Formats: sequence, structure tokens, C-alpha cells
Amino acid sequence: MIDILIVEDNRELAAVLCDFMRAENYTVSAAETAEKSLALYQKYGARLVVLDIMLPDRDGYYILEKIRAESNTPVLIVSAKTAKDDKLLGLNLGADDYIEKPYDIDIMLAKISGIFKRRYAADELVDGELRINKQNRLVYKNGALIEMTAKEFELLTLLVENKGRVLSKEYLFNTVWGSDSFSEQQTLTVHIKWLRQKIEDDPKNPKRILTVWGVGYKYESV
Repeated sequence: MIDILIVEDNRELAAVLCDFMRAENYTVSAAETAEKSLALYQKYGARLVVLDIMLPDRDGYYILEKIRAESNTPVLIVSAKTAKDDKLLGLNLGADDYIEKPYDIDIMLAKISGIFKRRYAADELVDGELRINKQNRLVYKNGALIEMTAKEFELLTLLVENKGRVLSKEYLFNTVWGSDSFSEQQTLTVHIKWLRQKIEDDPKNPKRILTVWGVGYKYESV
């Protein structure tokens, strides 16, 4: 998964943003159209999307709706559209913040840093008797350590971070296995089965990792 996906049709501006963000040690990819940005997002995932609104094929609101349909990935809108209605539309569709162009790059970086700290800085995810230590990549249930593979850990963390939200099979697979060309989507089904065996009280009647038929899976608190 990349840290930041920049959606910006001005190539020079996108290149400058990439340079600044890489200098802050973020991994960054850029796309100039809605089609390319969604393809990148589906393939690799992103921890933050920096989103322009005015694009050559579809507007940024379309991208935001597509992202919100399957995840709660933070989205920072950066746009020359400064009208109140434009801002309200973006925020009501689920954007985390809205910055007007032109902007101060230091303000932009501060907002990005703030989003990462709020969303990802916590070392632990706790849900009832389940505890996930992200720093040490350990999972505990009722205080007992649960042995997990790297992929099982990544998949469980992704599900818990998006608690209550339906995540499509494609999004889950591409986010966790996207760079592994030797895996197939059936791998996701197998890993879901293994996770249920490890964290569910009754794996045959799961209460935490639920199947949403025809779409994917979601995590719920018990």
C-alpha cells in the first residue's frame, strides 16, 4: 500500500507535490485522470488520497464517491473551486478536509501530517477482548497471543480499521496482496477462513468477520 495517492491533472504541480511529500518520507503515486487514479487505488490502495476536483474525464467528486463506497481512506480535497457549495459537497460526500488553490505547501504538509497522526499514529487497535498491536504486529484475544502470518495480520488490521464498513473483495485483495503477482483472489477467501478460526468464538457462525454476499466482507464489534 502506498502512503499518498495524488490526483492532479497539472503534471508540473503533481511532480512538485510528489517531491515535497517524498522529502517527508511518504511513498507517493500520482494520476492525472479519474480512470487512472481509481485503477491505482484499486491495485495498490492508499493511506491518503489528495484529490483535485477538476479533471479531464470525471470530476473528483466521482472518485470520492467510489472510494467512500468501499473504504474510509482519508481524502484531502485540493481544488480551485472555492464556492461554499463546492466545499459543502465535498465534505458531505466524506472528504476529511478541503484546501483551496493556491495554497501554502507548508500548510498542505501540516494538514497531511495531522491526518496521518489522527488516523494512523495509534499503536494499538482495541475492540472488546481483541487487541492489535500495530507496532509489534501482534494480536491478542482475552490477553492470549494469537499466532498470525504477515498477511493474516494485515488483513485483520485493514478490516478492524474499517469497522462497520463493507470492503469489497477486490479492495481487500489488492490492498493486502496487490504487489504479489503469484497470489490469486481465492487466497483472500482462505485467509478469511483462517482468521475466523483464530478470532471467532464459533468460526462456523462468525460474529466479527461477516460475509456480505456478492460484495465482500466487513468487521463488526461483538
